[in-house]
Amino acid sequence: MLYINGQWCDAHSNQTFEVKNPATGDIVASVAKGDAVDAEAAITAAQAALQSWGKKTAKERYAYMKKAADILRSRTDEIAELVTREMGKPVAEAKGELGLAIDYLDWYAEEGKRIYGDTIPASATNKRIIVIRQPIGVVGAITPWNFPLAMITRKVAPAIAAGCTIVLKAASATPLSAIEIFKAFDEAGLPPGVVNLVNGSASAVVGAMMKSPVVRKITFTGSTEVGKELVRQSADTMKKVSMELGGNAPFLVFEDADLEKAAEGAIASKFRNAGQTCVCTNRIYVQKSVAKKFAEIIAEKMKLLVVGNGLDAGVNIGPLIDNQAIEKVEDQIADAMSKGATLISGGSRLMEGELAKGTFFQPTVLLHTTQEMKISREETFGPVAPIFEFETEEEVIQKANDTEFGLASYVFTQNLSRMFRVAEALEYGIVGINDPLPTVAQAPFGGVKESGVGREGGKYGIEDYLDYKFLSIQLEI
Repeated sequence: MLYINGQWCDAHSNQTFEVKNPATGDIVASVAKGDAVDAEAAITAAQAALQSWGKKTAKERYAYMKKAADILRSRTDEIAELVTREMGKPVAEAKGELGLAIDYLDWYAEEGKRIYGDTIPASATNKRIIVIRQPIGVVGAITPWNFPLAMITRKVAPAIAAGCTIVLKAASATPLSAIEIFKAFDEAGLPPGVVNLVNGSASAVVGAMMKSPVVRKITFTGSTEVGKELVRQSADTMKKVSMELGGNAPFLVFEDADLEKAAEGAIASKFRNAGQTCVCTNRIYVQKSVAKKFAEIIAEKMKLLVVGNGLDAGVNIGPLIDNQAIEKVEDQIADAMSKGATLISGGSRLMEGELAKGTFFQPTVLLHTTQEMKISREETFGPVAPIFEFETEEEVIQKANDTEFGLASYVFTQNLSRMFRVAEALEYGIVGINDPLPTVAQAPFGGVKESGVGREGGKYGIEDYLDYKFLSIQLEI
């Protein structure tokens, strides 16, 4: 179903598409397939709701958002199971993601009360200068499949807290998660047109957003290639854009690090969501003096990882999203091994018993990987941990920065001076220092270089949904 102007409805064409469970190949549901006509109806509804929603007080908007958050919180178990059936991640991870999605609603419900303006000293005694903040207008949002709950509220929450209205296109692999979020908005009583959901054809729905002069901002999470194209298209109507794009995260382990904690951190970062996160570790750089020991520790810890259907107890790693993802992982491993990498563990698709029905891949560790291999250049988006060796701090900083991406990075060391030195030298928007999971609702998330523009999260995340207005007032004195 689509959600347009406060109503659940079928696509105007009555077309649907199927959602499959990547763990079993089973069809989970059929969902309405929206197109440009549906998107235009949603944009019209959002424009009609904009003025009245923008005029509500921050406290009024807060009440709607907190109620939606409470509704989602009360349905944690059922929503988490749906996420697992739809995209494969273990139920425990799905619950964690829902918790983060709720955190964004809670945070921005409060942050909307802190949209402040300024008074500026005037250049004349009979003038006063005031700067106010106002909602930018109708927002078009496009979200990915790997975090189908949190990526929605990370965009919707700051938008509606700022007084904007929004039209959202969720990933076609995970539309059911989006529907659950919008059910909560509907039950919370948000006025018609404030939030709108149009699942379906990406080219048609997003195309309508990009062409519309009514849509004043586009927020997108996905590949760098698609993000660049959206930025090009946005120029025609001078839309404001927020782009959270690809990553190639380095994980730096220095010889003074606690190797046990570093290995645990690498596993937590690399194998969460089966390696299908934009901030997950993609390249592990270990100082040569401890590289062999680190590889032994991480290989031993990986034996405890359980691959399987995310609905089953004890499973740590679910399936990859589809066969194309499997093929990319296989290609990177084959390329690395042809150029001298050593396979320490894993390395192949799992085809035993029930696992043969899904897209499961063994958690994999490669040693002796180098900068010339594909795996050092391309985002893997799968459960493969390549280990690179380095000698000096200067060398590893150069190698870590040798990429067009700049989203997340990680540093493990017990030397305080090195923590700051390396963190400041890394060309990344996020640096986890002895912390493999830094993402929280109250901090800015986003990258530099070709990993995107703008930030989501914290007080910074609401900025892109607001315009400045300068008021120059001449008085009679």
